[in-house]
Amino acid sequence: MNIYTKTGDKGTTSLATGERVSKTDLRLEAYGTADELNSYIGLLRAKLADMSDMDAYLTHVQNLLFNLGARLAGADLVIKASEVERIEREIDLMQAHLTPLHVFILPAGNERVALCHVCRTVTRRLERQMVALSEQNVIISASFIAEFQFVNRLSDYLFVLARFVGEKDEVSVTIWNKD
Repeated sequence: MNIYTKTGDKGTTSLATGERVSKTDLRLEAYGTADELNSYIGLLRAKLADMSDMDAYLTHVQNLLFNLGARLAGADLVIKASEVERIEREIDLMQAHLTPLHVFILPAGNERVALCHVCRTVTRRLERQMVALSEQNVIISASFIAEFQFVNRLSDYLFVLARFVGEKDEVSVTIWNKD
């Protein structure tokens, strides 16, 4: 089987439902962003190769993002509410090792920390796109509650991971200077 099908040569593609839509469709933007995030998390996993405990969970997140992308394309896959609870536990485990933060920090430090922040901001874009789909009634928010919550928590997880990695790497944080 060839990798190229030529079916998208005129600027359209098929959703999981078989419906053909423009490649500018907001659903494609959303699942394309989920795919982009998944790729960045793959890069992050490579950069965190010495942290095997993080790798296992990030691999799990990549699978969930793939499921989410399929769901955004119309497939019948869901993220369960238990995944929201699990990511909250993962956040709490890391935060237990961090000093409380009472200031805003800049997304900087070293390459690993900065990449955590890149993943976080792509996650926020995905969240905004999912909200836009809901507001346009393309997806119904009631059926996407766990997905919305998971994506929202994922950005929190990546922020805490950035701090956790920064402390492990002994990288000082850069505090936001409003002046």
